[in-house]
Amino acid sequence: MDILNSYWRMEYIKSPTKSEGNNCLFSELPKLEDKDALIIYRSQTSYLVLNKYPYNPGHLLVVPYREVADISNLNEEEKSDFMNMIIKSKEILKKAINPDGYNIGMNLGTQAGAGIPNHLHCHIVPRWNGDTNFMPVVGKTRVLPEALEVTWKSLRKFV
Repeated sequence: MDILNSYWRMEYIKSPTKSEGNNCLFSELPKLEDKDALIIYRSQTSYLVLNKYPYNPGHLLVVPYREVADISNLNEEEKSDFMNMIIKSKEILKKAINPDGYNIGMNLGTQAGAGIPNHLHCHIVPRWNGDTNFMPVVGKTRVLPEALEVTWKSLRKFV
């Protein structure tokens, strides 16, 4: 039998829940060096970061610096910048890894699936023809063909 390893999952499983930790991850990431935080790009009011627990290689998040729970709480400058960062992330992914399509969306509220409901973020997930297989559906496991650090270096070239 072949063995499939997802070593990164244990870090995710053991990470503090919202009740165990007081600091919001998305507020702490910008304080780190870009490479350590996997930040691809920083703008005036938001930043673009590689998802540490991706659905697909190149899975990015657009995150405002200011902690707000809902898109309607962004001011006009933040709204404009947030949308521009979504577009920029799509352009970076197109140049770097040329996906066939994208899933772009937000989970607003815990009941909608938000893992960090107090800090708005938008997911940009590159998709390819045939990238869905039995592993996530039946095995509840994702297979990523590239390490996060390698993907980070690849995307940074196109900022």
